Amino acid sequence: MMEGDRVAFKLSTPGVLPKSERKLREEFLSQLELVPGGEKIKSCIQCGTCTGSCPVSYVMDISPREVIARFRIGDIESILKSRTIWVCASCYACTTRCPSGIRITDILYAMKRTAIEEGIFPSRFPVYTMSEGFVKNVNRYGRNHEMGLLVSFYLRTSPLKLLKMLPLGWRLFKRKRISFTPMKIKRLDQIKSIVAKAESQVMPSEKASIMVASTVGYGSTTEVKQRAAGAAQGGAK
Repeated sequence: MMEGDRVAFKLSTPGVLPKSERKLREEFLSQLELVPGGEKIKSCIQCGTCTGSCPVSYVMDISPREVIARFRIGDIESILKSRTIWVCASCYACTTRCPSGIRITDILYAMKRTAIEEGIFPSRFPVYTMSEGFVKNVNRYGRNHEMGLLVSFYLRTSPLKLLKMLPLGWRLFKRKRISFTPMKIKRLDQIKSIVAKAESQVMPSEKASIMVASTVGYGSTTEVKQRAAGAAQGGAK
């Protein structure tokens, strides 16, 4: 969609999001349906208790309070591109103290799953690369291989930094703190079988009906579709 088209769409249909943002919103809401009490996201009073309770808010580029605010105004993409959903410590202090009973930590996890599904990550903050490498190591060896993880991480993100790490790596190797060769756990095939079985299972879950779909703010799906259809017909004329 061209920039001019997006502006015209906003002007002709106030309160309706661009197509790309609606897609992200629908994906996020499908994840939010799996969060017990996810519909309480509509009850946020923007008091800032979540941000004040968060022990890692000082390294976030978007505060937990602002995450809800940006969702309301229809700016999910900026949330997915932020570091916030990746640096959350999962301490649940925000969830415990929220006066509206919003499960903010679980909402951030829903945002993280949406980011993974859509392939949207923060620039110059390759935490997902580290996470992906760690999971691959565990699946391959049954445990993490620190040397292999660091080498693959820096080769994919910053090869020059890998060269700077060589002296430290050599000192650790001489003291037998790290190994160049990975060590596999015993009966790794059984672990892989368990993981494969778990991945093939469809876990029972109760989905909530959350009527906060594609509009800016909190409107119903039916209303959004009607307004979008009207805008399309008007543009065709």
